[in-house]
Amino acid sequence: MRVRVTFKVNNKGAAIPFHHQFLIAQILKGLVVASGADQYNNYPYYSFSGLKGLTKVSREGLHYNSNRVTIVLTSPNASFVDFMINKIFEQDEIAIGSLVISPESVDQELSVDFGEMTKFICISPLVLLPASFNSNEGKQFIEPGTDEFSDLLFESTVKRMEEYGIDVDSIDNLQKFQVVPDLAYINKIRQSQKKFARVYSMFDRDVKYEVRGYTFPFMLYAPAEVQEFLFTCGLGHYSHKGFGMLDIANSDPTKRAVGYAVSSLISA
Repeated sequence: MRVRVTFKVNNKGAAIPFHHQFLIAQILKGLVVASGADQYNNYPYYSFSGLKGLTKVSREGLHYNSNRVTIVLTSPNASFVDFMINKIFEQDEIAIGSLVISPESVDQELSVDFGEMTKFICISPLVLLPASFNSNEGKQFIEPGTDEFSDLLFESTVKRMEEYGIDVDSIDNLQKFQVVPDLAYINKIRQSQKKFARVYSMFDRDVKYEVRGYTFPFMLYAPAEVQEFLFTCGLGHYSHKGFGMLDIANSDPTKRAVGYAVSSLISA
């Protein structure tokens, strides 16, 4: 299930870091801890986007100049989505860095019928390798388009699906999993001396880790059940930290959205 939460901006022009996933992760974690809902205390089967809105770039980061911003939250567990939406709407204001926002409304994205292949875009970076404290292992660069790149994503996907409780042995053609990056896009980025792979900070129990994340369009060849799981749970490691969130390329998600009703939702 994917929902789009719209927030009113209370201090237009305020800035937050370019990569602010860790700030949103801390807020979501704080809402869970404060609620006392132990079943979700270390729950990893969800993902979320960064703040989407009209921005201006400066040395301070991203200045949000729109009246409203959105965050996409997604999980294969509808009960978890309901829980998080209610906790978000219990807050009069939420501070992300110096930006102060108030929850206003929620829309649900309609389900997608997946075939044997789908072109995805990364709306948060893909992390191939888990981080280790005081180690560079998680920052290792692996060339997109290689078998190693695709195999690492396949292995992490199968492990997460099994841990979630999905019988992966019942999925036909599970091994037919291949991530094929848009090499034209990657070459264009390289020629312009920009980056599609960066090192990002991540925090776990107040300990800072660094991981390498990749952001580019790609074709995913995989069974429909696998694509559905990744679309609602994220691809790669640390989706619950704000990494690996996907969207469908050349598609406007606002056109496949409807109002989202939760019985206990607090009205904005």
